[in-house]
Order: sequence, then C-alpha cells, then structure tokens
Amino acid sequence: MVTLWWPCLVLALLSGLETSGFPRSPLRLLGKRSLPEGVVDGIEIYSTKISCKVTSRFAHNVVTTRAVNRADKAKEVSFDVELPKTAFITNFTLTIDGVTYPGSVKEKEVAQKQYEKAVSQGKTAGLVKASGRKLEKFTVSVNVAAGSKVIFELTYEELLKRNKGKYEMYLKVQPKQLVRHFEIDAHIFEPQGISMLDADASFITNDLLGSALTKSFSGKKGHVSFKPSLDQQRSCPTCTDSLLNGDFTIVYDVNRESPGNVQIVNGYFVHFFAPQGLPVVPKNIAFVIDVSGSMSGRKIQQTREALLKILDDMKEEDYLNFILFSTGVTTWKDHLVKATPANLEEARAFVKNIRDRSMTNINDGLLRGIEMLNKAREDHLVPERSTSILVMLTDGDANTGESRPEKIQENVRNAIRGKFPLYNLGFGNNLNYNFLESLALENHGFARRIYEDSDASLQLQGFYEEVANPLLTNVELEYPENAILDLTRNSYPHFYDGSEIVVAGRLVDRNVDNFKADVKGHGALNDLTFTEEVTTEKIILGNGDALSTFSWLDTVTVTQTGLSVTINRKKNMVVSFEDGISFVIVLHQVWKKHPVHQDFLGFYVVDSHRMSAQTHGLLGQFFQPFDFKVFDVRPGSDPMKPDATMVVKSHRLTVTRGSQKDYRKDASVGTKVVCWFVHNNGEGFIDGVHTDYIVPSLF
Repeated sequence: MVTLWWPCLVLALLSGLETSGFPRSPLRLLGKRSLPEGVVDGIEIYSTKISCKVTSRFAHNVVTTRAVNRADKAKEVSFDVELPKTAFITNFTLTIDGVTYPGSVKEKEVAQKQYEKAVSQGKTAGLVKASGRKLEKFTVSVNVAAGSKVIFELTYEELLKRNKGKYEMYLKVQPKQLVRHFEIDAHIFEPQGISMLDADASFITNDLLGSALTKSFSGKKGHVSFKPSLDQQRSCPTCTDSLLNGDFTIVYDVNRESPGNVQIVNGYFVHFFAPQGLPVVPKNIAFVIDVSGSMSGRKIQQTREALLKILDDMKEEDYLNFILFSTGVTTWKDHLVKATPANLEEARAFVKNIRDRSMTNINDGLLRGIEMLNKAREDHLVPERSTSILVMLTDGDANTGESRPEKIQENVRNAIRGKFPLYNLGFGNNLNYNFLESLALENHGFARRIYEDSDASLQLQGFYEEVANPLLTNVELEYPENAILDLTRNSYPHFYDGSEIVVAGRLVDRNVDNFKADVKGHGALNDLTFTEEVTTEKIILGNGDALSTFSWLDTVTVTQTGLSVTINRKKNMVVSFEDGISFVIVLHQVWKKHPVHQDFLGFYVVDSHRMSAQTHGLLGQFFQPFDFKVFDVRPGSDPMKPDATMVVKSHRLTVTRGSQKDYRKDASVGTKVVCWFVHNNGEGFIDGVHTDYIVPSLF
C-alpha cells in the first residue's frame, strides 16, 4: 500500500469562469425570501452522504457533500474531512452548476497564489490543503457565485486493521449545520463470513442512535445505515445547530476456522494470519516518561492515572521499570523487576509521586531504557522466552542534551539494533510528531498521538491494551521464492492477541500447483509453525484463460465481482453469488483400500428457491415446483425396499423406496433422507437422456 502525500492540491478551476459569466440559477431569485432552515451565512448544505464499501478488510469510501449559495453575492464555501491516518486519497472533484473539475497537484506556494488571484477576480476556484504526510485533515475552500450549487466528492481508501479482536472503521462526522439529507451507508463483504457487527456514535445518545441506525449481517454480508432526521440532528428540541460532531465507528470481525486465510484475486494473493488461544508470552517493558515542565498540570495527572491502571493489568510473569527524563534521567529501579504484588505496590507509590521538572532530554531517556532492556537480557534477569518492549511518552521536542532529531534517531537505532520495538506516544499538538513516528517505525514499532482531552488517560490505557498480550515473537511468514513476486513485509517482531498480520504478493504462475505458506514464531512454551499448503490434489478455478489451482488441504477464498469461492480445508468448497445463492461441493473420502469405491464430490444447492425459472441442468430442472404423483406402493424385490408407481412429465415410472445422505450440514456423517429412486438412469424423469449432462472436459 502506498500512502499518497500531497503537500497541496489545487483544483483545475482557473479557466476564466468569471462570477458574472455564470448563467443565473433560478435559486438566485430566492435571495429575498425567508431562507430554509440550516442556512448558515447564506450557504445551505442540503446533502451529505458517506458511502463505504468494504471487501476483505479493504475499505473504499466516498464522501459527497452538496451545497448551494442562497446569498445575493459570491460566498466562500469550506469542505473539511478528517481522514484516518492510514487512509490515502484516490480522487477528489468539484462540480459547480453541473460542470465537474478534477483536482491536480501543484506546489503549495503556487497553488495559494493562483487561488488568491482567482478569488480577487471573482472567479470560482478551489484550494485543497493537506496537513501532514498522513493527510489527517483535508480542507477545501471554494468561492461560489450567488445562486450556484457545488458538489464536493472525495474518495479515499484504507486497509482496516484488527485491534482487540475487531476491525474498526472510524468516520469523522462534523457537518457544522443541520443537513436535510445526511446519511452514512456501509456495505461489508467478507468471504470468511461475518461473526459480529456493531456501530456506535460518540455524539448522540443511545435512544436517538437506535431510531436513526440500522445494522444487520448474515453470512458474508453486513450493512450499516445511519440516517438522522433534521430533528434528530438538533442539539436541543428548539435549537438550529447540529449535535453531529464526533466519531461514528463501525466494528466487525470474521469467522476463523484456522489461524490463516489465503485469498487470491487476479494473480495476487493476500494472507491473513490471526491465531487464537495461544498462551501469552511474558513481556519486559520499560516505560520512558517525559516529566519536563510542559507536562505540568492535567497532562502529568492523566499520565499518573494511566500508569496506575496499567500496573493493575500487569501479569506476575512480566518485568518492568520506569525511566523519567527532564534535564537529566532518573529511574525507579536500577534494573527491571518482576511484577510481583509487592513490587507492583511499590511501583504504584512511585507513580503517584511523579512530578514535572524542567527541560526535555529525549535522547538520554531513551538510551537509558534501551540499556536497561539489553542488560536484563544479557544478565539473564528475565525469562529466555520473554519479549522486550520500550514505550516512550512525551509532549514536546528535545531541547537539552542531544536535540538533533536525526542524531537521536541514529543513536536509538544503533542501541536497539532491531532486538525489540519502540512505541512512541505523543501527548498533544506541540511536538514533532513526524520525528516520533519515524523513530518508532524504523525500530519496528509505531507512534500514536494522545489528544489533550478528558479521556487522555483512557487513550494511554487503550494503547497499552494493544501490546499487553503478545502471543508470538519473531514471526516470519515464508513463501516459495520461485512462486511469488513483489512481497510486502513478511517479518514481524510480535503478534499481539486480537490483532492480525497481513501479507500480500503477486503469483508468478497462476497455474501453480504447489504453493506452501509457512508461518513460524516463538511462543510462550515452544516454537510454533503454521502451514497452509496447495498440493497436486487439484481444485482448478478458471476465469477465461486465467486458471488458479488449489487443493483440499487449503483454506482459501477467491473473490471477484459478484462471486466468491471458499475452500474449507478437507471439508467442502462453497461457491456464493452476490444475490445470495450458494452451492456446496463436499469432498467425500472413502477407505483408501476399498475395492470399488473412490473419493467423490457431492454437489449441493443451498438456495435453490432463489434460482430463476429458466435454470436447467441435471439438478436445475428440479429447482422449481413440478407436478408428480406416487401411488400403488407394493413389495419390491428387496423386502426392505418397496416399489411404487410415479407419474411425472406424462411418464409412468416404477420407483423404489430407499434412503440417501444429505451432507450439506454435516460433511462427514450426513443426515439420512428417505426418498424414491428412479431406475434406468432417470429415463422418463429427467429431460432428455443422462448422457446429455456429461461434460467430458471442463478445461
């Protein structure tokens, strides 16, 4: 995945469209009348829709806002969208009075000058500003002529991450005024099947949310819709301002029959890995805490609250220490200590007495924490099967000791040497977050911004919960070198409970018949290996000339528009169409030394009632109701199996009572079903003769 960095984006609107040159819209004549509810400073936002489509954890989101200038002069309209840090923009357009203008990239200074010049000349122009490499904030300002309509459309995508056992999609809701038509519409498709789905809004009570929200899921599909009425948007029954200001969150998870799942689409594969039920690996954690003067007041208080809660969650097998830095560096203990009840009580007393001091010496604080973790390992003070973690919390930039960011990065990188991860928590906005992020990423960790708010301590605790339960360390996902190209990252220092590792790559040969994926890692008790394998016991999926080969030893899902095929290891293969129809092909295995019978496939239709009346074939001709009559039941050649007469399709047939197994629900044992058997290869019962339905070769 490539994150798109646009320092500034100027829209191609500078084509000389003078305000006076626009055709006057009929809306222009409404200027003297009473304005509709929701108009702010002459601008009415009459529609906002956020459309989300998620397939296999990948979200495609389109934000569309429609506004009209009801004033009698040109007005500037702003369009703000806050994006997830991991999202990337793929498209943005403005449509003004039916004419669409796509965005184009220009340098920041050039874009700003062109925009100012256009506005001063009364032209319609737009400017897009992106704050930071991750596009956390997306802002557009557009000068709109009186009576004109404008449509903003922003498209962005992101790979949803699994956190604490759930995939999370955050949508920032902030229309800033009442909107006649406001809607969030999310459709989720997961080939593994959806196990849970929920949605919540931070800005609305549960009573109001319940009446505006609908959510449902079944099988592989899920749907969430949020459509508050104008009255539901009001901050109070008689207010004209909106209470829609906060996070709308959708969470879900998928079914897991095995630790891994491989999905293949158009010659590419993606490997999802999320084992469950493994024992937790003990952790050795050093907390490096900024206690400089800028942390005074509420920040240091919330830090203490969070650390006290974290201490309550420590396990006795864990080891810990606190390193405090300001101008100099102090520590709670000289070395890591075990999280025994007595040590934890002493640690609580230490945390309660943490006070802010003077300057910010990030370099020395980090190096002391690294030295402590290294020494604990070298001196065998911690268990051999344990993992080390370094966590730093700071609210500012280094201003004493070594203060050059690039030098601090070099020092930390040389000291850690890839042996354990560094996680950086940046408190507030007055810091170099890009520095903290780079420092963490190059040491196999990540950075997280902690926002100054009443829930800051909960944000800190939430971070700790993400890394509190490592299940595997030194995780390597290995694939045959001659089978793949362009592999993404496949080595991870940790796998944490409730998370997921995702690896993607391109297949060299779409007809590969021997593809093996090994996942290796160190567990709490022993080294573990998980294997996904494709063998020569073939399942061939064809799409035109493109063929993909699998086996019954796989757990694989292959998707394309409107269709998914899921292979469940040694059990069955499910073919599902978007309209809800599914077929199940069951692998029936018999005793290998049986003199007659061989392994065979059973073909079962799950939703035959959804097939059209034109469906035909050996089974399809019986999906719709048809007339038949059975009578004259009499003894047959086998005393246990009576014969009878069946009249069907103007034919009079002799049929025999017997039983058959239905394997749709139980692939190994099946369910006994009593039925009538038709003789002579179904002659008179099926259309044509049985040889009409035999296909000598599929490919």
